[in-house]
Amino acid sequence: MPVVRRVLRGYPGNLAVRLWDGETLEIGGGPPDFTLVFRHPAVFRELILFRDPLRLAEAYFLEKVDIEGDLYAALRLKDHLQSMRLSAIEKAAFLSGALLLGNSANDGMDGASPGWRASLSARLAGKHSRARDRQAIAFHYDVSNDFYRLWLDEQMVYSCAYFEEADDNLDQAQRNKLDHLCRKLRLKPGERLLDIGCGWGALIRWAAVHYGVEAHGITLSRNQYEYCLRQIAERGLQGRVSVELKDYRDMAGDAQFDKIVSVGMFEHVGIKNLPVYFGTAQRLLKPGGLFLNHGITHDSEGWQKSVSTQFINRYVFPDGELDTVSNAQRAMERAGFEILDVEALRPHYALTLRHWVRGLEAHREEALRHVSEPTYRVWRLYMAACALAFEEGSVGVYQILAARRTKGLNPVPLTRRDVYSPGDE
Repeated sequence: MPVVRRVLRGYPGNLAVRLWDGETLEIGGGPPDFTLVFRHPAVFRELILFRDPLRLAEAYFLEKVDIEGDLYAALRLKDHLQSMRLSAIEKAAFLSGALLLGNSANDGMDGASPGWRASLSARLAGKHSRARDRQAIAFHYDVSNDFYRLWLDEQMVYSCAYFEEADDNLDQAQRNKLDHLCRKLRLKPGERLLDIGCGWGALIRWAAVHYGVEAHGITLSRNQYEYCLRQIAERGLQGRVSVELKDYRDMAGDAQFDKIVSVGMFEHVGIKNLPVYFGTAQRLLKPGGLFLNHGITHDSEGWQKSVSTQFINRYVFPDGELDTVSNAQRAMERAGFEILDVEALRPHYALTLRHWVRGLEAHREEALRHVSEPTYRVWRLYMAACALAFEEGSVGVYQILAARRTKGLNPVPLTRRDVYSPGDE
């Protein structure tokens, strides 16, 4: 079909396109890296008319398009579709050709609105209000603990791992990360540790068991909260580890904790709320205490509308926003923190995500016993796309260690030797 060849002209790879009638076209000079399968003409018509990668992604979620072969190679179609420019004559020819394509009931995407697609903005007003943040967290994290367990590590850590070697397995890399965080915080027996956005509780359990602290976690996810409670009871950690279903803005008191950590949380806060978020951490931290913020950043300021940001907010993280690492540090400094150390972990998250995608794909049949096919496809596509984004550098992840700004020397050793060579101390 000539229109297919025109749409894909200039694509820098090799692929095949199989249409609903069985016709197959190969693009490029070598064996296809993947085959894009269109099951209905209406979906192909929409791609011709709009050339919108989000429509193609949604068609994939709804099983109206399939990808056979290398998913990562297929995701690079996004850049090609966005960069394509058509002349007025070509646009007219495309429109004529699209309108001639057959149609039948239910073969397009109009009217399809599975639960994962529903927009929070239509259900609840007040972006980043307490109620809406609870719904946003539930949308992502309360899918199913059993679903996450299939592809996360044994500790259930849903954030960037720390690979001392590229071939570390995921379990080892996540243990590395938990210990790396504890060493950076210079945890000591008897200290009080707060984990803001504690997830399934791996870090608070690790810190209590291996570093002797009294660890407290807060989360907005009921599934995570109930899982944490069970783990605390099963491991006999009552009195040493505790957890609350609580918004960080509702934490009371001043100077309550010796150390505070937050991993993969501030992405949910919202850029406008960063002063409140960092101000809360500063208020809760004792003088001389340390705060470690581990989070994802963007390569451009603000959270500008794009295919990527629309995809994330519509299907994965409602209301999630990223900013540059420099703006994150500026917000911390304005809240009264002194920046002590910054570590970039971008390659580590690329490796982590590829592990997660492989784990999810390996457990596809079991995953479908816990979630719908569209949900499975959303997570598979999302994590693969994120792996590419970390590899290409449009997003990063940083651990920023800070202390409450006070007069005198900051409360860490003169070198980092205790973090990277703890056995030498």
